[in-house]
Amino acid sequence: MSAEKSLLKAFLTALAVGFFTFWGASVPVRAEDLPRGEARFLFTGDVLLSRGVERRLAGDPEAFVRALRPILSGADFCAGNLEGAAGPAGSCRDNPLAAPCFPIREEFLALLRDAGFKAIGLANNHSGDLGPVRREATQELLAGAGLRPLTYENSPQFVRIADLVVAVVSFSMVPGRDGPGVRVPSVDLRQKLRLARNLANVVFVYVHWGSEFLDWPDRKQRRAAVWLVQNGADVIVGHHPHLIQKPECVRGKPVFYSLGNLVFDQKYPSTRLGLLADCRIRAGAVACSAYRTGTLPGSVLPVLAGGADEVSEKILRMCDCRISPPLVTAGITVRPENPKGDDGTGFQLEGERSGRVLWKTRHAKIVSLEPMVVEGERPLEYLLSLERHLSPIDGEEGLRPCVYEALPEGLVARWKGTALAWPLIDAAFLPGNKAILCAQHREDSFLMPRPGSGDRRFAAYRWKGFGFEGVRDAEVVESCREYLLSEE
Repeated sequence: MSAEKSLLKAFLTALAVGFFTFWGASVPVRAEDLPRGEARFLFTGDVLLSRGVERRLAGDPEAFVRALRPILSGADFCAGNLEGAAGPAGSCRDNPLAAPCFPIREEFLALLRDAGFKAIGLANNHSGDLGPVRREATQELLAGAGLRPLTYENSPQFVRIADLVVAVVSFSMVPGRDGPGVRVPSVDLRQKLRLARNLANVVFVYVHWGSEFLDWPDRKQRRAAVWLVQNGADVIVGHHPHLIQKPECVRGKPVFYSLGNLVFDQKYPSTRLGLLADCRIRAGAVACSAYRTGTLPGSVLPVLAGGADEVSEKILRMCDCRISPPLVTAGITVRPENPKGDDGTGFQLEGERSGRVLWKTRHAKIVSLEPMVVEGERPLEYLLSLERHLSPIDGEEGLRPCVYEALPEGLVARWKGTALAWPLIDAAFLPGNKAILCAQHREDSFLMPRPGSGDRRFAAYRWKGFGFEGVRDAEVVESCREYLLSEE
């Protein structure tokens, strides 16, 4: 054994990083309801291309590729959290938080693709280091290099592999130069998760959260993890603490609280370790493992290592990692197509029956989509969509509910774009009573809008054949209010 390998083995053994493997528990799901296909999704922790890493790569950029390709190869989808933005150091913005600024040389971004990444997370507290213009430019440069930028604004991102649809929702809870971070819980995040849950077979959440250099999840992480699982997350993968935080099973779902660092220049021994969240989707289940990486003293580039933690493995085997069936309405399977908008947001819908694609919609900014059944002598199956449209009533781009019927020739609008009684914040069917549409409105009116008002009102509606009518039953309205507030 070489001296380098001996040193690496001793270094990793002394720090005792675990290797975890778990399979989802059995849940009765009909095999014919599940998509065919198999896919491997790989997530890493924090990646730095500035400071000490930049100095190391300046003379030999391909060293990054040589080090990472053996670690990242073989995945259908591989994502890492990139700290910083592309641009010169002189573009760094003033920072009241006194956090470091991470400018990235533009030519380094292609190294990420060559190393095996397919997507790059930009939802973190350093993506705004150089200001909004360079943040947007970084997204464009990544896309131009063949990499999918993962941001809160363009979440959920849908990944199609054979018949599988996988959604990735990315966001940061950590304040940065570009803002305070995403609040958990929030209506906007709940809508993204609901959209992902209804259109995807598996929902990954890739989140920047926690306390730096804390090797266990803090209370905020734990509370957020429970809420995320309650609202549709199948697997949660976290980053930001720069240390490994041990994975757990939360409400039956695997949560990797922190993957630590993959490529960084921090000096503490524990910051030179990382985990790879390696999730395989096959046979109607998601099976995840956590492989460890380590960086030798004097280097900034990782190597793959091994090890085992039987306690964590036993806990995570209890996770329920079964995949969800696709969205089917009137015998037509509805799946999302990859984003097509110039800003990376929105997507198309595709209708399929018996393995044949019947139609594709135009690109649209859909906020929510869920099935809707109208009871009667012949039950009707529709889709309720929440979309952003410019309103001729108040001149705002507001949230509008639309009702569609899926036919072999396409989606036919049965009711489109009316704003209900007041400006709309969110709407979803009441669990256990899909005949009731619960809505959260702003307190103002269309004739006298006050968009900045924090006042809210709650209402209940019932489909009347063409449009929705208000439900006056106080108990039903209160049930809607409790339901919508419980998710906040």
